[in-house]
Amino acid sequence: VFEITGRLFYVLALSLIPLSAATVILQATPLVVVAGAALVFGEKVGWRRWTAIFVGLAGVVVIIQPGTESFSMLSFLAILGMIGFAGRDLASRAAPAVLSTTILGLYGFLSIVVAGGLYSAWQGVPFVMPSGEISLLVLGAILAGVAAYSCLMKAMRTGEVSAVTPFRYTRLLFGIVLGIVLFGERLNFAMMAGSGLIVISGLFILWRGRQVSTAE
Repeated sequence: VFEITGRLFYVLALSLIPLSAATVILQATPLVVVAGAALVFGEKVGWRRWTAIFVGLAGVVVIIQPGTESFSMLSFLAILGMIGFAGRDLASRAAPAVLSTTILGLYGFLSIVVAGGLYSAWQGVPFVMPSGEISLLVLGAILAGVAAYSCLMKAMRTGEVSAVTPFRYTRLLFGIVLGIVLFGERLNFAMMAGSGLIVISGLFILWRGRQVSTAE
């Protein structure tokens, strides 16, 4: 369910809002994962990390700018996708060890098929045969997605979360640069300020988590 939610709404966000905005909002995923681990799994999260979580989520609010002319309801597509991915990460962490990374990845990609079928039925648009160029683009997306998903699942299940999570913030750089270079997007102050709040909060949570682990 979380995989379908994340994939469906985030792909819709990618197609309907600027790439840079969708990418930045996705960077709040680790904050939601930490909050979910505390609420669902009972992991100990002190007031400092809870404060950082709220500061990071405030960064998301700064980016979408509710109540202003720049606000778009379509931004909530990226937020729903982010929540779905956070739930997916928590479920992956809770999955029994007998389920291999390959099997979890298979389930994840099968859920994409389900999400695509549900959206096609809801949209009511007949299927069309893609052109050669579009077929190559889809193939590239599939190959990149399979490789990235497999590596991410393996890292989340076998590596230290504090060591793995910082690499997720490199996606912010790629998303912003690609949005500017390929799609002519522009960064505004709200985007930069919100991005800063999210990244600083995420890195603080990782640092604080290491401090707590060392103390214990």
